[in-house]
Amino acid sequence: MTATLRSITGQFEFWKKAKMPSALKSSETPKVIVGCGTSYNLALSIAAAMNTNGLNAIAVPGGEWITRPEAYCPSDKLDVIALSRSGETTETVAAARISRSRGHHVTGITCAPGSGLSAESDTAIEFDTHPEEGIVMTSSASLMLLAGMALAGVEFGADDVENAEALMQRFDAVRVSSYSGRSHFVFLGGGTNYGVALEGSLKLQEMAICYTQGFHPGEYRHGPVSLLDERTAVVMLYSDSTREDEAALVRELQDKGAFVIGFGGPGDVELSHGFAAASAAIGVLPTLQMLGERFAAAKGIDTTAPRNLTKVVMLEAK
Repeated sequence: MTATLRSITGQFEFWKKAKMPSALKSSETPKVIVGCGTSYNLALSIAAAMNTNGLNAIAVPGGEWITRPEAYCPSDKLDVIALSRSGETTETVAAARISRSRGHHVTGITCAPGSGLSAESDTAIEFDTHPEEGIVMTSSASLMLLAGMALAGVEFGADDVENAEALMQRFDAVRVSSYSGRSHFVFLGGGTNYGVALEGSLKLQEMAICYTQGFHPGEYRHGPVSLLDERTAVVMLYSDSTREDEAALVRELQDKGAFVIGFGGPGDVELSHGFAAASAAIGVLPTLQMLGERFAAAKGIDTTAPRNLTKVVMLEAK
């Protein structure tokens, strides 16, 4: 078993012992959630959950928030929530520091207690993550998503943790050969599932050096479907409110040659789950990580050393 695989399968114990923050109180003050890479993908799902629960929120890449905040949230009165596994990502730490200089309250979420992000935050939410986690974010991503969703008022209890682990194990029982011949993966999800769909796409791209894309389900018909053929695999993250529409799209894509893995709905591989609509994004994340690991193993790729990547992106000062 690789270190990456151990960090994926072993993350649930860290979920159980992590102390999550209380839900934010209802407020008209906008919330800007910043991060880079995986953390930005998580921010998209967290912002969607906050908006669903009556909190005004937007996700912004760290570098964009530094350079052009007016393009995303022109309000002078706002709160910033910054996510960084290492707590040392240059753009995220700078976004936190600059936000405080603008008079904004900053909450930092990190898996590195005492990091630069914690020092630049008014409120620091810190976790211990799996000790074998390498360059690819696994347990840390889940912990930060859990924390952000808790701030949004999304509950994820002990039964949900067991359900997430069981879902991952059910997927792992699927024959890798059923999808390992595909060379182009498309991840689809709407609402709170959108950011996690992008994260699934990123994980497979990083771990298996594979061409991937991520979209809102309905958007896929508007141009990107032109790339679909018998080499395509589609991962559909179904939403309760739009399941029929998404199932219709899946049938169209299957007719065009796609192999479909359906989370919470129909597909060539159907993975039902009992998560509430808001918590499904958390519940499916470890399974998407497992998809990346298994596909990489089928291609003989070492996920502990992904090409061109480092564990922390730190930029030289200008």
